[in-house]
Amino acid sequence: MNLVQLVNYFRKGGAFNEFCHLQNLDLESEVIEVFMLAPLGLDNELAFFEMERISEDIELVYEGSVYVNLFNFYYFMDAIEDSNSPQYLNLSDEEVARRLFDYAINDA
Repeated sequence: MNLVQLVNYFRKGGAFNEFCHLQNLDLESEVIEVFMLAPLGLDNELAFFEMERISEDIELVYEGSVYVNLFNFYYFMDAIEDSNSPQYLNLSDEEVARRLFDYAINDA
Protein backbone atom coordinates (compact mmCIF):
# COMPACT_ATOMS: atom_id res chain seq x y z
CA MET A 1 0.00 0.00 0.00
CA ASN A 2 1.31 3.44 -0.87
CA LEU A 3 0.26 6.82 0.53
CA VAL A 4 -2.33 7.53 -2.17
CA GLN A 5 -3.96 4.16 -1.51
CA LEU A 6 -3.94 4.78 2.25
CA VAL A 7 -5.58 8.18 1.76
CA ASN A 8 -8.17 6.63 -0.58
CA TYR A 9 -9.02 3.88 1.92
CA PHE A 10 -9.77 6.31 4.73
CA ARG A 11 -11.38 9.07 2.63
CA LYS A 12 -13.86 6.50 1.37
CA GLY A 13 -14.83 5.65 4.96
CA GLY A 14 -12.47 2.80 5.78
CA ALA A 15 -12.55 1.91 9.46
CA PHE A 16 -9.45 2.19 11.63
CA ASN A 17 -10.31 -1.06 13.45
CA GLU A 18 -10.57 -2.95 10.17
CA PHE A 19 -7.35 -1.39 8.89
CA CYS A 20 -5.48 -2.46 12.02
CA HIS A 21 -6.85 -5.98 11.67
CA LEU A 22 -5.80 -6.17 8.01
CA GLN A 23 -2.31 -4.88 8.86
CA ASN A 24 -1.94 -7.08 11.97
CA LEU A 25 -1.62 -4.00 14.18
CA ASP A 26 -2.52 -3.90 17.86
CA LEU A 27 -5.54 -1.65 18.40
CA GLU A 28 -4.41 -1.14 21.98
CA SER A 29 -1.14 0.46 20.87
CA GLU A 30 -0.51 3.94 22.20
CA VAL A 31 0.51 5.19 18.75
CA ILE A 32 0.88 3.64 15.31
CA GLU A 33 3.62 5.16 13.19
CA VAL A 34 3.55 5.39 9.38
CA PHE A 35 6.87 4.64 7.66
CA MET A 36 7.81 4.78 3.98
CA LEU A 37 10.34 2.74 2.05
CA ALA A 38 13.50 4.74 1.33
CA PRO A 39 14.44 6.55 -0.79
CA LEU A 40 11.24 8.50 -0.28
CA GLY A 41 8.75 8.86 -3.12
CA LEU A 42 5.00 9.32 -3.22
CA ASP A 43 4.43 5.87 -4.73
CA ASN A 44 6.70 4.01 -2.31
CA GLU A 45 5.33 1.28 -0.10
CA LEU A 46 4.31 2.09 3.45
CA ALA A 47 4.82 0.07 6.61
CA PHE A 48 3.03 0.52 9.91
CA PHE A 49 4.49 -0.10 13.34
CA GLU A 50 3.19 0.15 16.86
CA MET A 51 5.28 2.61 18.86
CA GLU A 52 5.91 -0.05 21.50
CA ARG A 53 7.63 -2.31 18.94
CA ILE A 54 10.12 0.21 17.57
CA SER A 55 12.66 2.63 18.89
CA GLU A 56 12.17 6.36 18.41
CA ASP A 57 14.49 6.38 15.41
CA ILE A 58 13.42 8.21 12.29
CA GLU A 59 14.72 5.32 10.18
CA LEU A 60 14.50 1.59 10.73
CA VAL A 61 15.43 -1.53 8.88
CA TYR A 62 12.56 -3.95 8.34
CA GLU A 63 12.91 -7.17 6.36
CA GLY A 64 16.20 -5.90 4.91
CA SER A 65 14.84 -2.55 3.67
CA VAL A 66 15.20 0.93 5.13
CA TYR A 67 12.00 2.75 6.10
CA VAL A 68 11.65 6.39 7.14
CA ASN A 69 9.06 7.65 9.63
CA LEU A 70 6.57 10.04 8.05
CA PHE A 71 4.07 10.73 10.84
CA ASN A 72 1.83 8.98 13.32
CA PHE A 73 -1.70 7.80 12.68
CA TYR A 74 -3.25 10.50 14.87
CA TYR A 75 -1.84 13.16 12.55
CA PHE A 76 -2.88 11.16 9.50
CA MET A 77 -6.47 10.69 10.68
CA ASP A 78 -6.76 14.41 11.50
CA ALA A 79 -5.57 15.21 7.98
CA ILE A 80 -8.10 12.79 6.50
CA GLU A 81 -10.89 14.37 8.54
CA ASP A 82 -9.82 17.80 7.29
CA SER A 83 -9.65 16.56 3.69
CA ASN A 84 -13.27 15.45 3.93
CA SER A 85 -14.48 18.90 4.95
CA PRO A 86 -16.38 20.86 2.27
CA GLN A 87 -13.54 23.21 1.32
CA TYR A 88 -11.20 20.29 0.51
CA LEU A 89 -13.56 17.80 -1.08
CA ASN A 90 -12.41 18.98 -4.50
CA LEU A 91 -8.89 17.65 -3.81
CA SER A 92 -8.09 14.26 -5.27
CA ASP A 93 -6.65 11.49 -3.12
CA GLU A 94 -3.33 12.05 -4.85
CA GLU A 95 -3.37 15.76 -3.96
CA VAL A 96 -4.12 14.96 -0.33
CA ALA A 97 -1.35 12.35 -0.31
CA ARG A 98 1.06 14.84 -1.90
CA ARG A 99 0.29 17.41 0.83
CA LEU A 100 0.86 14.81 3.54
CA PHE A 101 4.08 13.69 1.88
CA ASP A 102 5.32 17.28 1.54
CA TYR A 103 4.55 17.92 5.20
CA ALA A 104 6.43 14.80 6.23
CA ILE A 105 9.59 15.55 4.28
CA ASN A 106 9.67 19.33 4.72
CA ASP A 107 8.06 20.25 8.01
CA ALA A 108 8.22 17.27 10.35
